Amino acid sequence: MDRRLERAILELLERRGPTATICPSDAARAVYEGDDDGWRALMEPARRAARRLVTAGEVEITQAGRPVDPATARGPIRIRSAR
Repeated sequence: MDRRLERAILELLERRGPTATICPSDAARAVYEGDDDGWRALMEPARRAARRLVTAGEVEITQAGRPVDPATARGPIRIRSAR
């Protein structure tokens, strides 16, 4: 599931363009196979996947449009391709 979430994040960003951002919920919904709100259980795994991609230099995590340290980010985040 971890790798599927990472792939989903990268694919969603690629489809949306170089300056676009996504929410971790977009990735959670993309990999969830049900039609109910079970994707919510994938939110923290999606946030962890984003943090791994930050470490790999592939994405940035932002709040209020500015990059933030994934280790200290609290509350809603957005994910964008690394520039």
